[in-house]
Amino acid sequence: MSKEKIQIEVNGKVAVLEVESDELLVDVLRKNLGLMGTKAGCRAGECGACSVILNGKVVPSCLIPAMKADGGKITTVEGLEEDGKLHPLQRAFVEKGAIQCGFCTPGMLLSAKNLLDQNPHPTLEEIKTAISGVLCRCTGYQKILHAIQETSETMKDRGV
Repeated sequence: MSKEKIQIEVNGKVAVLEVESDELLVDVLRKNLGLMGTKAGCRAGECGACSVILNGKVVPSCLIPAMKADGGKITTVEGLEEDGKLHPLQRAFVEKGAIQCGFCTPGMLLSAKNLLDQNPHPTLEEIKTAISGVLCRCTGYQKILHAIQETSETMKDRGV
């Protein structure tokens, strides 16, 4: 198989990579860029563990050929922290005990971030819909919902 060059912006940094035509985005993120927070779960787009934000939309990176991401802007869970500090969602997940085994956490965090970026004060139903593409094997949904709600409330208190 021949390799082709792609250029992607991942977590604010531009990367030029050579990828196989059948290589998936999840594998490029993990193997080529060392971003192990993106989990390779079911590899069928069902579990959401591999979710990333690609051009403003949450997508399962296990279904996206890396070549289709050429020119795209990607945020992975590693891109949430700023200046070595956890994102408010990450802090809320820790404080509310919303992290159990941690397998779903990257997908949950990115789904929640994308929601709050578009709608800083969602209803509980909107939060449930936003995270519905990510399965939690530990049934920690209540704590996850509380963490997202708390982050939204904190944003409201700060006038965001």
